[in-house]
Amino acid sequence: MARLLIVAFEDQEAEQLAGFARKLGLPFDILSLTGQAATDLGAEKVLNAGLSEIPTADGLAKSLQSLTSAYSHIASVSNMQSKDVLARLAGLLDAAMVTDALDLGGPTTFKRPMVAGSIIATVETLATPVIITVRPAGFPKVDREGNSTVESIALEVASKAFRTGATSRGSSRPDLSQAKVVVSGGRPLKDAATFEQVIGGFADALGGAVGATRAAVDSGIAPNELQVGQTGKIVAPDLYIAAGISGSTQHMAGIKDSKVI
Repeated sequence: MARLLIVAFEDQEAEQLAGFARKLGLPFDILSLTGQAATDLGAEKVLNAGLSEIPTADGLAKSLQSLTSAYSHIASVSNMQSKDVLARLAGLLDAAMVTDALDLGGPTTFKRPMVAGSIIATVETLATPVIITVRPAGFPKVDREGNSTVESIALEVASKAFRTGATSRGSSRPDLSQAKVVVSGGRPLKDAATFEQVIGGFADALGGAVGATRAAVDSGIAPNELQVGQTGKIVAPDLYIAAGISGSTQHMAGIKDSKVI
């Protein structure tokens, strides 16, 4: 039976993919890895894994493999983390994978950007299961409805790679991938202090997140986690402000879903 599993690395990702699930038209469940996803998004079941943190991709992909037999489609919000984990899962299952889906024409047909977003390709897969990373900006928000059954599950994660430590920068700014307003800067900002003063200060005044170009990151002006673009984070804010940015194809590929640039 055709059925969709939404894998939510963070709780809000389940809400972001509810529109995709509605358009796909299949019954679906939500797997919440670290939190408790909403129960009124139209899913039949919410599966709470209760992980304290997201494991490394090698172990997590193997643990997800045991859940896939009941599903014809597996989807996550498109980001660096989901692409890492789901690509490994697709390899383990010898499955088809579609990345950065913007729209769909049916259960096996999807639209996705290619050549740094300069063209939109329609792709079809006949293999199962279909594993998809989705750009949620292409799908409308849905009205809250239903009351999902909630189950707690245990994922047996056995990773070969282990995270030995993590350091937080302690930022109070919104998450770049989720922010409604993003202010980004490029290499003309010259140094890290100027970047923080100009871009960071402006973003803080608007209650927004800070982004950067690859050139700014490569020059040491901004940290790697702020990079926006084809090889960085994909953003879809209501307002994207670019300062000192030429608008390269690589950068534009990461901001095309913004409502206003």
